[in-house]
Amino acid sequence: MTHLWVRAEQRPNEDRVGLTPEGAKALLSGGIKVTVEESTVRAIPLQGYIDAGCEIAPENSWPTAPADAIIFGLKELPEDGTALPHRHIMFGHAFKGQHSGKALLDRFAAGGGTLYDLEYLVDETGRRVAAFGYWAGYAGAAVTLKTWCAQQRGEICGPVGVYSGKDALLAELSAELDAATTQRPTAIVIGALGRVGAGAADLCEAMGVAVTKWDMAETASGGPFPEILDHDLFLNCIFARPGTPVFVPPEALTADRKLSAIGDVACDPDSDYNPVPVYDRATSWQEPALRVATDPVLDVMAIDNLPSMLPVESSQDYAAQLLPSLVTLTDLKAGVWGRAEAKFREFVPA
Repeated sequence: MTHLWVRAEQRPNEDRVGLTPEGAKALLSGGIKVTVEESTVRAIPLQGYIDAGCEIAPENSWPTAPADAIIFGLKELPEDGTALPHRHIMFGHAFKGQHSGKALLDRFAAGGGTLYDLEYLVDETGRRVAAFGYWAGYAGAAVTLKTWCAQQRGEICGPVGVYSGKDALLAELSAELDAATTQRPTAIVIGALGRVGAGAADLCEAMGVAVTKWDMAETASGGPFPEILDHDLFLNCIFARPGTPVFVPPEALTADRKLSAIGDVACDPDSDYNPVPVYDRATSWQEPALRVATDPVLDVMAIDNLPSMLPVESSQDYAAQLLPSLVTLTDLKAGVWGRAEAKFREFVPA
């Protein structure tokens, strides 16, 4: 019997989950065994999984799960260097030149396990079957606006946290903007036709921020793009890959510009293809903004688990998108799973 083991997330400020109780019930009805670990932070209560009929396991017990269990989580595993013998479904961040990805792939090679990277679960056309993109863009734009508001107060953005829902976030952000200035800033979103860009643009428009929406057509020239510097905010919603243009080059740090806050929602600072090479590390919930220039000021927001600011909405949305693929776990050699394993084998041969 196919066995899906939903692990607890170990990363700080990660309250999301990729399977809801309703989804678990559907998997059980389809003959898939579901084990769910206890969690002290998961936004969706454990009782729902119990009521659905899932088996419950202690938090972080997945290393001792049965060898045939498929371990399902979202964010990174603890970086303890141990070999990984299981099959894992997760965001590995290992296939696009990320320097930290090699260590993860080495662990899979050592243990004989397999990574089904959530970013590479794609349909026949190559489109991802599920993505947190919309809520990443939504939350990323919100924190970038918070960064801009803090600048108006002569400060750098302070800690951010989890919201009970988007209405609570919008109410707080609206109050901050009203207190900061009577004039709303301007923003430019690159990747506006995608899920991430749509979320970023929607948040800006909800706050009365005028948005310039760019996508592939507007960036096909490869740059430079001086128009970006003429906006208060720049929201990068395009994932780094070979051929991605540089949107904000290092020389922009000292250039004459209006731009004072960058939201790198895609957040690939350690990629060789980083389109915003003015910073070198992700930011955090505790310190959301990294100041990369002071004259004039420029701050970068690059939190890499933004959807967890709205964990209930983002979990429900993502789980609904992913469920049709999870139902097919009974045949790992076909469809999205076969394609994901083929991608993994490009880096870790069988």
